Amino acid sequence: MAPRCATLAVVVVLVAAVVAPPTAVRAAISCSAVYNTLMPCLPYVQAGGTVPRACCGGIQSLLAAANNTPDRRTICGCLKNVANGASGGPYITRAAALPSKCNVSLPYKISTSVNCNAIN
Repeated sequence: MAPRCATLAVVVVLVAAVVAPPTAVRAAISCSAVYNTLMPCLPYVQAGGTVPRACCGGIQSLLAAANNTPDRRTICGCLKNVANGASGGPYITRAAALPSKCNVSLPYKISTSVNCNAIN
C-alpha cells in the first residue's frame, strides 16, 4: 500500500509541475551567447559587402531561441550595448540593416535608443 501512495504522490507532483505556470521566467540567454552567435556578422558590420550566410543563421537562431519576454529583452539589451559601444557612422547603420538583409523580422530595432523594457 505504501509504494502505491508514494507513486501516486510522485505522479501528482509531476503533473502539478507540468501544468502549473512558472512563477517567474528568467532569461536563459546571456550576452556572451548573443555575441558569439552574431560573431559571423562582424566582417559585414565593419566593412560592408555581402552578409555572410552564418550571420543570417545566427540571427535566425537567436530569434528562435528568444521564446519568452526575458530572453527577448536580454537579446535587445545586448544589441543595444553593442550599438552604444560602436563609434557610430556606418557600423550602426549596417548592424541595423542586418535583420532585413537576412529576411528576419526582429521584435525591436538594433539601435542606441530602443527601449528594451517595452518588449513583450
